[in-house]
Parts: sequence; structure tokens; C-alpha cells
Amino acid sequence: MQINEASQESEIKQVIRSLCMMNNRFMNFMLDDNKEAAQVFLRVILGDDKIRVRNVRIQSFIQNIYGHSSQLDILAQDSEGRYFNVEVQRSDEGAPARRARFYSSILDTHFLQPGKLYEELPDTYVIFITENDVLHDNLPLYNIRRRIDENAKCFEDGSRIIYVNSQRRDDTALGKLMQDLYCTEPKNLHYHEFAERMEFLKYSKEGEEKMTDVIEEYAARKAEAAAKAVEEKMTDVIEEYAARKAEALAKEAANEVAKKAAREAVKEKNIEFAKGLLADGMSIEFTVRHSKLSEAEVRELASKLTA
Repeated sequence: MQINEASQESEIKQVIRSLCMMNNRFMNFMLDDNKEAAQVFLRVILGDDKIRVRNVRIQSFIQNIYGHSSQLDILAQDSEGRYFNVEVQRSDEGAPARRARFYSSILDTHFLQPGKLYEELPDTYVIFITENDVLHDNLPLYNIRRRIDENAKCFEDGSRIIYVNSQRRDDTALGKLMQDLYCTEPKNLHYHEFAERMEFLKYSKEGEEKMTDVIEEYAARKAEAAAKAVEEKMTDVIEEYAARKAEALAKEAANEVAKKAAREAVKEKNIEFAKGLLADGMSIEFTVRHSKLSEAEVRELASKLTA
């Protein structure tokens, strides 16, 4: 038992050491209440060394009582009262143009309080840092602002959307920042403002304990979400199947079908959970231990994900 616990602890440490800031959760911990690090991000991306970050928060939930609510990865405010929402997106599907539009609008509705004038609406920046070049023009940075079609002048409403292409990792200031997003070792970082926090999270006992809790919590949430998704999907399938077969099947046969469907649902849940763990960089052994799949099944899933 002690050997297994020691092995699991060692594996979790390896997972923690392999994390980089392009991992959403790790980025959150790197920037949580870390004004200096957030300031580097904003200064380099916006090309403005005068930005002074006043505060920075992670996982800010903005409630919209009339529609879709949002949970922002990183929300910072500078000394001029401007707000910056930074989102890390490894999946292209996570960074569509209309999502950026929605995030920009929900910041407006959140920060314009009742009784305030429209002129008091703060400037907002929605920044998507994407793993791939989702806008496909091979630019390191895409600054997006409204403009007047007839004269091509900018329509200065105080809102900006910025896409940062993390594939452009050259020797420019922005390119070095993108290199740091994929760096796993504090000593190899270009910007020293990130190094102290990364050293703490990866190599101190307190930091490792914090990150271990995150990994376990994340695995539990993934399992719960996968179970819920499979349950909803299988409910529709089972109801449709039962309706078609109700007249032809006896009670005993119907019970057998339900049991089989339930087993398949559990199997599908385990498969989806395992896919999530593998996609997030977990090892084969870690995935086998937590997904209840065989090693052969996990290896087959891994081969398909990397194909």
C-alpha cells in the first residue's frame, strides 16, 4: 500500500513538473494575485510598458440573469481603470469570434452600474491566447477594433479584442513570451516575473500540495462531467430503443436490455473520462488507475488521439 501511494505521489509530481502556462489551470495559478506576472503579459501583448496592474483575479464568474453567464480565466485591472480578460485556448473550438464578442459584451454589462453614464463605461480588452493560428493569416498578433466602412476610421468605443498566436515563438518580446508559455522549467524562462511563482508551484512542498489538490479536483470534475454527458446521451438512446421494442419484448427481455444499456453507459463514461485525462497529458498508468479501463484499452485510445 505504501509503495502504491509513493508511486502515485511520484507520478503526480511528474505531472506537475510537466505543466506549462498553456495549461489553463496552471496559468490560473501562475497569475492568481500575481500583479507583476500579469503586468508582463499585458505590457508585451499591448506593446505598452506604462501599464500598471492594480489587481488580478482568476476564474471570475459573471452572472447574467437574462442569459448565458461566463467564467473568465483571468481578469485584471490597471491603474487607469481598464479591464483585461485573458483566456488561454488550446482548442480552436474554444476561441470563435462570437465568443470573443460575447465576452466583450458581458464585461460591459457587468461594469456599467445602474445610474452611471455610458461615458463612464471602462475600456475593455478581451485577449485570447491560442495554441494554433485560429485566424489563419500567420500573424503573431491580431488587434481587432470596430471601424467605419466608408472611411476606414476606427470607431473608438473603448472595446478591443486581441488574438495572440502562440505558434509564433521567435526572438521578439512577444515571441519570447510565447516561448515562456510552453516552458516547464523556471530556470529556462525569459521573463523572471514568472520564475519565482513557477518555482514555488513545482518545487516547494506547499506549492506541490496545492497543485496535487488541483489535479485531483480536476480529475473528479472531468469524471462527473463525462458521466453527466453520457447519462444524457444514453437516456435519449434508451428511451427511443425502449419505445421501439416495447410491444415485441417481454418484461424479462426488456430488463436485460436495460442492464446492457447501463453497462454500455458506464463503459462509455469511462472511455470519455480516459480520453479527457489523456488529452490533458496524463500518463497511461495514471489513466488506467482512474478510468477503470484496461491498459490495452487505454493504449488504444491514446494511439487514436495521437493519430
